[in-house]
Amino acid sequence: MVPAKHQLMLRVLPALVALLLGLAPGGAAQARFQYRSQERGRACAARAGACRVVGLTGGIASGKSTVSKMFRQLGAKIVDADTIARRIVKPGKPALAEIASTFGAEMIRSDGSLDRARLGRLVFSDPARLAQLDKITHPRIAASARRSINRYRRNGAPLVVYDAALIVEKGWQKGLDGLVVVSVPEPVQLQRLQQRDGISTEQALQRIRSQLPLAAKVKVADHVVDNGGSLDQTRRQVEQLYRQLTTER
Repeated sequence: MVPAKHQLMLRVLPALVALLLGLAPGGAAQARFQYRSQERGRACAARAGACRVVGLTGGIASGKSTVSKMFRQLGAKIVDADTIARRIVKPGKPALAEIASTFGAEMIRSDGSLDRARLGRLVFSDPARLAQLDKITHPRIAASARRSINRYRRNGAPLVVYDAALIVEKGWQKGLDGLVVVSVPEPVQLQRLQQRDGISTEQALQRIRSQLPLAAKVKVADHVVDNGGSLDQTRRQVEQLYRQLTTER
């Protein structure tokens, strides 16, 4: 059960973090991301061994991006929700035009790009407006992610990793072949966040505690990478996990 204090956060975060912080999509698009057993079977029949798709998630400053890079170096294909979220609102894209139509032309800067700060101020103060943003962005992000995953499967990728921050919050792990959570002790997470963003202890704690606790994500994980130690220790875990995921069927 998600604590009551996180309920509002889970309802209003997805579109905002996807666009403003480059995090994962969710919500109404969830059904588009489900992989039924028949679909898995067809993919495996077409390309033997190219049928494992796992989610990769964690918390702020947990090291998810570092682990994602390690998987990529080992040969996994990465589908990055951050990249997709930013790509769909580039100048000339339909999603950007729809945002301007829905929220006003003032959301577009003079160079044609999205004014994320202005949009953020609006949707943060009005959950109904955030829900409108969800409807614009989520289906597009999910559809793009699914196309990339299916393309990698058809091409015989040994492993496809869907790198996204809100997989557990939105229940997306139920439609994947497994879930990898990058975990780190809170004191380490706090120190790294302060160093990375140049913020105070109080500000860092506020950001950490505004998210679903890492412990809740670990609870539903199929695999956990402990990133609380050295980079070499993390790399050894990822290498072992990569071998496991690409050999076990």
